Amino acid sequence: MGNTASTKEPYTYQQYQQNQSDERMEIIDGEVYAMSPSPSVKHQKIVLAFGNIMYGFFKGKECTPFIAPMDVVLDDINVVEPDVFVVCDRSKITEANIKGAPDLIVEVLSPSTSLKDRREKKWLYGQHGVKEYIIVSPMDETAERFFLKPDGTYGESDIFGWHESFAPRIFPDLIFDLRIVFEKEAAEVVAESDPPDWIAKKLKQSGVL
Repeated sequence: MGNTASTKEPYTYQQYQQNQSDERMEIIDGEVYAMSPSPSVKHQKIVLAFGNIMYGFFKGKECTPFIAPMDVVLDDINVVEPDVFVVCDRSKITEANIKGAPDLIVEVLSPSTSLKDRREKKWLYGQHGVKEYIIVSPMDETAERFFLKPDGTYGESDIFGWHESFAPRIFPDLIFDLRIVFEKEAAEVVAESDPPDWIAKKLKQSGVL
């Protein structure tokens, strides 16, 4: 990945910003990937479950969780929209996008994105220093946790089934209960206040609320 010779000019973030189309896309190594068709209901419920858990955990803390759509500009020819991610360096957060690598990324697989998430994005996230990468499979109801090695690649994954709980290594107190994520039992949400408007809106759009 990244070493293939090509005479085609790489597509840049500046070109993306000038594009008047409403179509969402990602740019990886200067190549455009259309983000269609839209994800399934199960995919979106899983994204929202991770987002809700992270919102409760990081509330009042230094790090900030986000869910798609939000542009993450790794450099001029690499711009992605991870499903869920956490940024701890506030200088990377702008009103329009995130400039630089998140600390943690969660990607929920879809049939149209599975190969890209496991290959191109895994390579890209490692090269840009994403400390931890979690891949969630709605079909298998599993989560794979990858931790970044000093050489900029990810080691062997830890795999967790729907009946298990786990935490990211970089946030050992952040517990993901996959029974709740995959709706194997009712979620008992303990929070000081209602979810923020951006989560509540997405829950309503997905038919959860």
